[in-house]
Amino acid sequence: MQSNNIGVFLALVSAGLWEKEVLLSPYGEIDFDEVYRIAEEQSVVGVVLAGIENSNIKPPQELLLQWIGEVQLIEQRNKAMNAFVEDLYGRMQRNGLYSILMKGQGIAQCYERPLWRTAGDIDLLLNGDSYEQAKKWFRTFSQVDEDENVFRKRLNLKVDSWDVELHGTMRGELGGRIDRLIDEVQRDIFYGGDVRSWHNRKTTVFLPSANGDVIFVFTHIMQHFFRGGIGLRQICDWCRLLWTYRSELDSELLKSRIKKAGIMSEWKAFAAFAVEYLGMPVEAMPMYSSDKRWSRKADRICSYIMAVGNFGHNRDMSYKSQSPFFKRMIISLKYRTSDFAKQVLVFPLDAVRAYWYIWGTGLKVVAKKLLSKR
Repeated sequence: MQSNNIGVFLALVSAGLWEKEVLLSPYGEIDFDEVYRIAEEQSVVGVVLAGIENSNIKPPQELLLQWIGEVQLIEQRNKAMNAFVEDLYGRMQRNGLYSILMKGQGIAQCYERPLWRTAGDIDLLLNGDSYEQAKKWFRTFSQVDEDENVFRKRLNLKVDSWDVELHGTMRGELGGRIDRLIDEVQRDIFYGGDVRSWHNRKTTVFLPSANGDVIFVFTHIMQHFFRGGIGLRQICDWCRLLWTYRSELDSELLKSRIKKAGIMSEWKAFAAFAVEYLGMPVEAMPMYSSDKRWSRKADRICSYIMAVGNFGHNRDMSYKSQSPFFKRMIISLKYRTSDFAKQVLVFPLDAVRAYWYIWGTGLKVVAKKLLSKR
């Protein structure tokens, strides 16, 4: 399954994640242009460059300079995004809106080099009436990127040049058991004060506690695995979160939650992938098992990640902005069905459950669209 260049790429990701030396000599001839292409595709350009710093073989000088230049742009974007988060968070608090920063810049602080993590959008979780109030407030100075997803309570906005997502829930439409667990963690955050903080410049930004964030990050990985394309960056985020808070995590609470949600198979398969492909230290990976069946699932996960790319990067996604509604739904269903054929080989029962859940959600969206035309 592995090509030489994919093997080099994964070795460099591992070296960059854990800041360790790596010998590339055993891989023979290396096409670093291809390694760079994969790193871009998987949104881990900075992690791989950190790995190159610790490797005994370097890319050609011209490519290396291009690589360094790309990471410098990532650094600049992260600094600008941090400044924007500081300003936005302060403005929200002055208007009585309190939110939790999800994923993104909060998770970046778990990396050895936070500014080298490729940034995405800004996700803000608000509870109850605060979500409705935030929608009204943001609409006074923001551009709405697309219609609100009322089923997932999500609104995509463009604030200045930044993509901001408002969330009333982090539910992922993967089944009732998973959604109930996410609701439980969200209640702990907003009613139990189960948070941690990030001192971003002059502003204190609130993040989920490590115990809660592990659930959010892992179920987010599952959302992308079952619903459109998972990238390596998301799994790197999960690994770094587990590593950074390894001494603070309540392993028994985590185990009971994963069992309650019915996703132990997914956890053990991704744990095997993290340890065996990304060099995650075994002692920091809860519920890791060296059983060969999880290794076989890890192999299939790797194939799927390399084939699909981060957020479905390897697919033509232009249909989302260029096609009419019903054509978009048909193309999306075609992709979901193609993915299902691969996913069912890894997680048979949950793949079927997720597939039918996606069908149900799609039918609700179509019904809402038809009713709005009456």
